Amino acid sequence: MANHSKKIRAICTDIDGTLLDSNRELSQRTIRAIKKLDKNIPVILASSRMPSAMFHLQKQLDILHHPLICFNGGYAIHVTDNNTTVLDSVRIDAQISSEIVDLVNAADLHVSIFEEDSWYSPKEDQWTERETRITKGIPIIDDISTVLDHWRKHNTGAHKIMAMGDERVIDQMEIKLQQDFGENIHIYRSKSTYLELAPRSISKASALKLVLKTRFDIDLSDVMAFGDNYNDIEMIQAVGLGIAVGNARDEVKAVAKDITGNSKEDGVAAAIEKYML
Repeated sequence: MANHSKKIRAICTDIDGTLLDSNRELSQRTIRAIKKLDKNIPVILASSRMPSAMFHLQKQLDILHHPLICFNGGYAIHVTDNNTTVLDSVRIDAQISSEIVDLVNAADLHVSIFEEDSWYSPKEDQWTERETRITKGIPIIDDISTVLDHWRKHNTGAHKIMAMGDERVIDQMEIKLQQDFGENIHIYRSKSTYLELAPRSISKASALKLVLKTRFDIDLSDVMAFGDNYNDIEMIQAVGLGIAVGNARDEVKAVAKDITGNSKEDGVAAAIEKYML
């Protein structure tokens, strides 16, 4: 074990599969542990979720005044006194977004597109219902092509595109997207039935580095971070104390400096108690 006597000045944690319990909620132990921390220590949530699917968790933890890393690093914001400061915003441009949406539609998969705190979905189906239940985000039901036309006119794009559907079709779509767009987008399989697409140039690690530098003048070497999945690997490697939860993928555990309990057994809270309280 490495020596962690170095002072931890910030915490960053993934949400789904890491911070939440079996009911996809924050446990009382987790809430207690985070509320006991020194108020000067930023606790930053980093997720593929949109902001409004994270605010309710920040509120429960009493960290609404801390920055948020959304869409796997594509959109970093800091809300203070009801003012939202955008610290970083990187998008998949409208033309590439359109080509991806056409491809996903042709395969008869569900496609949702996200921009800032807006989630556009073509219809209310089992996939929008499931995502709403998991994240508490609310979709705007709209013709996706209308949104894409608007983005083209205003030279903007998607912070995230999400394809959902049959596992075998998702398998094929992942290969096809990698071949056609792999240079421009990062393709991340969050579940067997989900594909999440983000700009190639960003990650949770890049966003965390920027947020800590601009807002707190804290170095990544002074951070404790938690994760469970492929999109957490870079962040776990980049920080001073990267910790994998017990249910993390083997690739995450391989680069972590410590492994804590399972997410369903308050692994994050246990590590905070061990290192900080």
